[in-house]
Amino acid sequence: MKFIKDPVHGYIEVPQDLGQFLDSSPLQRLRHIRQLGFAYLVYPGANHSRFEHSLGTMHLAAVMCRHLGLDEEESRLVTLTALLHDCGHGPFSHATEPIMREFTDRAHDEIDDLLGAEPLATLLRAASLEPGDLMGILAGRHPLSTVIHGDLDVDRMDYLLRDAHYTGVPYGTVDAQRLIQNTLLSEQGLVLAEGGVNAAESLLIARTLMRPAVYVHHVTRIATSMIQRALIEECAERRPAEINLLMRMDDAGLMHALLRSHHPAVVMLSERVYNRNLFKRAVYVGPDQVNVAALRAETPSLQGQRRIAETIADKAGVKEWQVLVDNPPLPADLSMEVKVRNRHTLVHLSEISPLVETLNLTRRAQWRVGVYADPPVRKAVEEAAMEVLHVRKPTKQDRLAMES
Repeated sequence: MKFIKDPVHGYIEVPQDLGQFLDSSPLQRLRHIRQLGFAYLVYPGANHSRFEHSLGTMHLAAVMCRHLGLDEEESRLVTLTALLHDCGHGPFSHATEPIMREFTDRAHDEIDDLLGAEPLATLLRAASLEPGDLMGILAGRHPLSTVIHGDLDVDRMDYLLRDAHYTGVPYGTVDAQRLIQNTLLSEQGLVLAEGGVNAAESLLIARTLMRPAVYVHHVTRIATSMIQRALIEECAERRPAEINLLMRMDDAGLMHALLRSHHPAVVMLSERVYNRNLFKRAVYVGPDQVNVAALRAETPSLQGQRRIAETIADKAGVKEWQVLVDNPPLPADLSMEVKVRNRHTLVHLSEISPLVETLNLTRRAQWRVGVYADPPVRKAVEEAAMEVLHVRKPTKQDRLAMES
């Protein structure tokens, strides 16, 4: 048994049979990938890594397994999946996820290729596990999948606590131990005891409040959009195998590759992110000022957003690289699959918690479409973007918030 000191959970126990996985190259790579992408440009302390989060998720998964009374084989499968669940992340975590989806047609949790290759394939055989066993949990095909992927899973418990710790933002406080102690194993899978409703509500509130403060902070979104645009240019000139290699790099490796690009716009955008010389918001509006459905239909992909950016740039009479459009999907509703054991019946959390619908309304209201511009041309881009996107004229308060 190995013990690792963690600033969030204290001492984390790593069983000997998991220690070899911990030392494998796919896991060690996560030491060099920031958990929060470019949030460190807002919160200087947000330099924690995917490796730390993977350890924390494994730890909470082990606590959950002990509480549920799972046998040794099931516990090992769940805790190992928790440890490996993020090893497919690209550089800068979720910042490169859309690039990965668009150019490689896979997501970060589709790690079957890593599980089937060395060194993980040999380690899994030695542990008498098949890659399909782990992928069954990650893909939601296993009764214990919601331990790691659900609205109240150990993955979310850890990242909320960890992200709040390293950013200093106080909204991520979660009573993970109470949630785990009130989780039950039923014929329908994992359910929540009624005594855990308040702790569940607290986690959902934390997720809602951390979104605008950390996860979709406008500075983070601007830096992310700049790097994504640089990567679109870079990937357009690379073969699929080369793009796969880019997505298997760590943060420093990708930034180095972009800074050495043969494409001038790629180098310019990357240098500006590296030096925190970022674009500014020209338009930053919510669902009350734009037709969300029409806009999402028009720009469902990064390439679609690039085309709208080019249209805005042309109308504004500025260079094409001076405009970026950031049109994220609407946030998914919370608590879609969480069931609570209420006396002798199972009910959805939303049926006994009036907070759930309020939080979902809040999350939808937090959505913003952003048009970002090189500071010298921001005014011209704003005027063009308002017309191209059919944006309702902002109030004085909207404008003051955007210019702050």
